[in-house]
Amino acid sequence: MTRRLVAAGLSVLLWTGGAAADPPSLTNSRYEEDYSALRSPAARTGAFWEPFKAIPLASADGVWLDTGAELRLRYESVRNSGWGQDQPANDRYLLWRALPYADLTLGPQLRLFGQLVAADALGKDGPLAPPDADRLDLLQGFGELRLPLGETDATIRIGRRMLAFGSERLIGYRYGPNVPRSFDMASAAISAGPWRAEAVYGRPVRNSPEPFDDQHAPDRRLAAVYGTYALDARSGIDAYWIGLRTHGTSFDQGTADERRHTLGTRLFGRSGPWDWNWEAMGQVGRFGGGDIRAWSLATETGYRWADAWLGPRLGLKANIASGDHDPSDPDLGTFDPLFPKGKYFGELTPIGPYNLINLHPTLDLDLSGGFGLGLAAVAYWRESGRDGVYDVTGNLLRPGTGSDARYLGTQGEIVLSYSNGRTFEAMASYSVFRPGAFIEDTGPARTIHFVGLEAVLKF
Repeated sequence: MTRRLVAAGLSVLLWTGGAAADPPSLTNSRYEEDYSALRSPAARTGAFWEPFKAIPLASADGVWLDTGAELRLRYESVRNSGWGQDQPANDRYLLWRALPYADLTLGPQLRLFGQLVAADALGKDGPLAPPDADRLDLLQGFGELRLPLGETDATIRIGRRMLAFGSERLIGYRYGPNVPRSFDMASAAISAGPWRAEAVYGRPVRNSPEPFDDQHAPDRRLAAVYGTYALDARSGIDAYWIGLRTHGTSFDQGTADERRHTLGTRLFGRSGPWDWNWEAMGQVGRFGGGDIRAWSLATETGYRWADAWLGPRLGLKANIASGDHDPSDPDLGTFDPLFPKGKYFGELTPIGPYNLINLHPTLDLDLSGGFGLGLAAVAYWRESGRDGVYDVTGNLLRPGTGSDARYLGTQGEIVLSYSNGRTFEAMASYSVFRPGAFIEDTGPARTIHFVGLEAVLKF
């Protein structure tokens, strides 16, 4: 299978040089792609993927089918996982996944979208985590009703769907790990001029390796309203409310039922060589018998020398997420990122954005010919010296009582990427995490080494 996929990727790399000018951009969710222009034979250019799109199914002009798929192979090697605390500490394995989809348009108002996931981890030691394997299941399956209301467009969707808001700091696809995240939910979206708003209500889906056994989590309930105002074609402002109810949430302080409300705003855009993505979040609610008071600030700012050799972009990410400052009282101050993207701080993400301060400078270079090189360094500290350290899914890695130190460690990463412009991508990465004083004081403290190799064919 590996040889076949590599051969397919190389053939596509040679075959797609004549792809259509300005085709719809490929997305991670796939349901946001619009191929309706290909209903006209004059719009087709002979690209290999075009026969899979805008397939007429009836004499009526408004009924057609779009199909496509993603095939991904990913090799990972980790040494000293969890700084030597995890078992096995050293592991090498191959991840594969296939994400075929079909998108049926039934006139100007009705649409049905379905996508399967087939994913597994070959050679991985120990029990598989939910993001590792889902050998065959429904990833997405929903119906969509479009209601044009003058200059306002309304869209209602009901079913299972991948969901992402903004920069995916709170609600993300979990696209980097092997099995993406989806929700069983109902949603309504409205667009009018520069305004767009979406309201959702549902439950996250729990993945399991066995075929067709995924079900939504009965103990978690999500509701949200997310709005965006476009300042211009390249910048805008988001404002949102996200409510989450969970039975039996665990933090360093303990385990209790939780009702958490997140209010936030995001300013994003670019102007000339500058780009920015700044977000402020506050959380309130109840944790058992206590109150929740948590917050986070996340910023990313970049500057690109587009006319310079290699077109370098220098960036800085600076983030802070509150921790709990008094575990002896019933109140909780630990920020919860809810359902964030999987690879939050890079290809290696041993720490999640709970009780955390980090500085993350980056340098991106355009090597031409479709190749790019990314360099990054990350320094981590605990925000509260009395709260623990968590992974990106919220599991407690080290309790906060073992040390007063706040410095967690330093991470370095280098990523070499390639893209043929549309259908084929490849990546090679190396990451290292050297532990700091808190990790050294509270358990095994070996340096983590991580290697990732990836090839993706998407059409």
